[in-house]
Formats: sequence, C-alpha cells, structure tokens
Amino acid sequence: MSSKNLRIGIIGAGRIGIVHSGSVADTSGAEIAIIVDAIEESAAKLASQYDAKYSTNVDDIFTKGDVDAIIVGSPTPTHVDLISRAIDAGIHVLCEKPVDLDINRANSIKEKAANSKTNVSIGFNRRFDPNFAAAHARYKAGEIGNLEQLILTSRDPAPPPQAYVAVSGGIFRDQVIHDFDIARFFVGEIVEVSTFATNAFSSEIKAEGDFDTALTNMRSADGKLISIVTSRHSAYGYDQRLEAFGEKGMIQVGNVSPTTVRSYKAEHSEQLDPYLNFFLERYATSYRKELALFIESIETGKQLNPTYEDGCKALILADAATESAKSGKAISIA
Repeated sequence: MSSKNLRIGIIGAGRIGIVHSGSVADTSGAEIAIIVDAIEESAAKLASQYDAKYSTNVDDIFTKGDVDAIIVGSPTPTHVDLISRAIDAGIHVLCEKPVDLDINRANSIKEKAANSKTNVSIGFNRRFDPNFAAAHARYKAGEIGNLEQLILTSRDPAPPPQAYVAVSGGIFRDQVIHDFDIARFFVGEIVEVSTFATNAFSSEIKAEGDFDTALTNMRSADGKLISIVTSRHSAYGYDQRLEAFGEKGMIQVGNVSPTTVRSYKAEHSEQLDPYLNFFLERYATSYRKELALFIESIETGKQLNPTYEDGCKALILADAATESAKSGKAISIA
C-alpha cells in the first residue's frame, strides 16, 4: 500500500459504529471515508462529528471507488452479505461478531472468505485487551506450565433492551460468544459443551425465550477444562475476569477501575473506585489495538486479527451452548 491513509467506510451508526468511528479518528494512517446507516439522522449526526460523508444507501460503499476497507457494525443478519460484497469488490473488511445467527448461512461463504485476496477479520476485540493479552502471552511463555483449568467470568452491568434481545440470537450468540473466542484463544479446539441456564431476574428476557444467567462447562480436544460464568446484569459494573490455573501456578485478570487509589477510613477498611460500567470505557484500548492490527494486516498481508473461521467456530460453540441449555444434555462438537 502507499503512504496514503486507509479510507475506511463505517457501516452502522449505532453504538458500535460510534466506537469504531472514534477508533478510526484516533488512529494514524486511517480516515473515515463515509458513514452509512439506514437511519439518516444517525448517519448524519455521527458523520458531522468527524467531518465525513454519509449515506443511507449501502451500495455507495461498493460502487463509488473511494473506500479501501469497511468496518461492519450493522445488524447481524446483514453481515454475511456485506462481507461477501466486500470480497467481490476488493475491499478489506473488519466485521463485528457474530458472523451470523445461522451457522449454515455463515458457512456458505467460509471458503470464499478463506480464499479472499483482501483481508477478512472478525471483531473479537477482547483478545487485544491489554490485560487478557498479557495473561495469554505469559501462559504461552510457559509461566504456569500445562493449563488445566480456565475460568472466565463475564457479567454485563445491565441487560440490553427487550427489543434488542428479540433479535440478538440469545445470550450465547450475543454475549458469551466473546468468551467462547477467548476460550479458543487459550485452549484451541473445544470438543464438548455443557450448559445450565436460567432466568434469575428478567421477565422481559424470559418473554423472548432467552436466558439471563448461565454456567457453561467445556472440554478442549486435549483435555483442558473451561468454565464460563455469565450474567446479563452486575450491580457493581463490568465483571470481566479470567483465571488460568496450571501445574506451576495461576494467572488472574481482575476487573478494571478508573484508578488504583484505595481509601482507608473508620467506615471502611478498603475502598476503591467503582468498576468501569460501560463497554466503551472497559474495552476502548482493545478496539484501537484491533484496528491497528487490521491496518497492519492489510499492509503486510499477514492475518493478525481473528479470522472468519474463528467467527464460525465461536458460533458453533454458541449453538451448542444454546442446545445444551434447552435440552439439559452435553453437546459434542464434531
């Protein structure tokens, strides 16, 4: 590539589109070429913040020749089609998870994505959180020897709106899919999934046939055990922890606060700032690292981000967890 900025089109001007637009604006070597959203007011408002063009017609991304790459943050059912169109147009693509809600539809372009001459990456940004990345690097360096147990805790501060839950594909395809990817990041392929799930607090989520609380146990191909603790709410903010236990010791990742200041008074023995309460704050650094690696991948031809196949494999685990939660049976992964 030349020394010119990478011209990036943002598809979707909702919450995740806002996140990615900020990342592009803050990243050297990249610029927002256009923002597209079916709701004109949303597209225009976001574009105005960055002095960018906007459109309500996604065709403008593929036909005007002024976009080198796209970031897809539109509703999940649009992902497969947009990835396919980007490949056909010779446009690099970074797509939010999940790749689709239907594994058969996702698989329909898996070979096309694998053979693409342009970069196709899936947005499992938590791999690039400095804390998770450091824990992974130290584990891979042999610090705790053979990994025996991996425990992931993933509790969101508050559940999403009922209207979102209705189209999200459920807690496992929407929320836990990040943890399925982190599990694969640490242990490789997973061969068995067993899930217990319930409705502990939300009648709205239950009304959509979904769960708000879950415990998922998995087994890797080489016998490592993984547990994922999940909830759609957490009164104390984002609860995002990791524990990797091995023959030589343990590595832990704790929750993140704005500062590390501790207060000691007569009323309390130890008090810290509250945990971060919004995913943009908690994972802002990881989104920027994800984008930087996407740009580096395009420049070098190396695949530095999770692949489309990673997206499909995480979706398979989400499907298995959903089936297990509903059937009460452990599900084997072929």
